[in-house]
Amino acid sequence: MRDVSAEVRRGGSGQVVVNGHRSPLRIAVIGPSRYPVSQPFAGGLESLVWHLVHGLRTRGHHVTLFAAEGSDGGDPELAFPAAGWHPSTTAAGDVSMPAPEFMSDHHSHLRLMLALGGRLADRFDVVHNHSLHYLPLAMAPTLPQPVLTTLHTPPTPWLESAVTAGARAGSFDSVPFGTTSFGNISFGDISFSAVSGFLARQWAGLLGPVPVVANGVDCRVWRPGPGGDDLAWSGRIVPEKAPHLAIEAAHRAGRRLVLAGPVQDTAYFDDCVRPALGCDIAYAGHLTSPELSALVGSSAAALVTPMWDEPFGLVVAEALACGTPVVAFRRGGVPEVLSSPLLGELVTPGDPRAMGDAVDRVVHLDRGLVRASAETRLSRSAMVTAYEQLYRRLLSGSIAPESLLA
Repeated sequence: MRDVSAEVRRGGSGQVVVNGHRSPLRIAVIGPSRYPVSQPFAGGLESLVWHLVHGLRTRGHHVTLFAAEGSDGGDPELAFPAAGWHPSTTAAGDVSMPAPEFMSDHHSHLRLMLALGGRLADRFDVVHNHSLHYLPLAMAPTLPQPVLTTLHTPPTPWLESAVTAGARAGSFDSVPFGTTSFGNISFGDISFSAVSGFLARQWAGLLGPVPVVANGVDCRVWRPGPGGDDLAWSGRIVPEKAPHLAIEAAHRAGRRLVLAGPVQDTAYFDDCVRPALGCDIAYAGHLTSPELSALVGSSAAALVTPMWDEPFGLVVAEALACGTPVVAFRRGGVPEVLSSPLLGELVTPGDPRAMGDAVDRVVHLDRGLVRASAETRLSRSAMVTAYEQLYRRLLSGSIAPESLLA
């Protein structure tokens, strides 16, 4: 990491001053490469990055997004193209040639990281990595800027290898879920945060404790709704999200269910979802956030059926912001979002009978209290503030609490 002592000092009030004044930051955000960061969102990661970038820009920071081609507000010069590097005939015919998609993704990330450490080195104060690729982790110590990596997935072989081989991780004190105060933190050449305590614990064996910054939703878009009689389910339509179990639960509850989200596994949709469509089960399509907010807000309850350990559970936060109570399987980070029986009910994973039975209990919850919880704990504003504080501390190198900027 570069020596920032000449650029960062403490002002009279104890606040961090960058480049002689409390200036906006120049932030490079490395986003996901598989799907564009644009509406309608392919998943929670794309939604989170979009809202973070726009939230930071709203506060006056200069943010450059590097993400999949076609991303809203992304840098087209260094986007991750759907069809990137093309090897020579000789290279393509070599026995070591991996799958073309792997090499294209590798080449795009390598090109970006070399640019950030070279010709773009003076353009940014801090780099915020949300990529699921190994190269931003492995090459972070080569950059002149401090790098914050937000962990969105459990440890994988590629990511673990990158962290172990290339990064000298900082040491973090444990921080409660959703907080915006980070205790005593000392940073190395690369630093980490996690989107839930569950995910932080999964990485703790390698990194030690890391601070938790909850994913936030824009409470101006996800607005309180009037409720209704129907149930709602939203998310990527894939087996691990298990909308077929939500269908079973809705039948058990005797209520109509409306599904929404991108069909990312057509065989699963055709086998497990399409046959159930009819008067009581409807598919609304892949909706934008305002459209989805209107659907969820006009529902009696939202069903969340992960059959894998969700790192966070953004659809839970979105429903709560609409004032809509939730019935969810107790998996991964979901219990941290659905943190109180006043917001909904957690049931045994994979049990649609228990989910259906819980519906009649949660539909009577106070929708105003449900909304208030999201505004307090899960707003985009709180998330942006938390990341601003981490950026400033990375730049200041200070661990004193008074160095944080609100």
